[in-house]
Amino acid sequence: MKKYKVVIEVVDVKGYCPLYKEGDRVTAENFYFKTRESSNICLHAFVSMSTLLSSFLHGVSAKDLGLSEKEDEGFLECPDPGPPYTKGGRVVFKLRRIPV
Repeated sequence: MKKYKVVIEVVDVKGYCPLYKEGDRVTAENFYFKTRESSNICLHAFVSMSTLLSSFLHGVSAKDLGLSEKEDEGFLECPDPGPPYTKGGRVVFKLRRIPV
């Protein structure tokens, strides 16, 4: 079985996010986040991507998961709707799968 790591990069912040800015990255490999290579991990963002992230790490393509038209790159966003509903905003993440 081929092994992958996934680099999760913030590509857009719509509204206000107290944690992330464009360019922040989080790295996942096997079944854990590589904290020495990562920005802090937002619980809201993690929950929104957890089931898809596991499949992506284990070889299912982003295209098959409905995250992109590409095999090794997909997009997700956190569930915070932003104004007028909350003071926050949505963060768009690019997930890039890299063989290890």
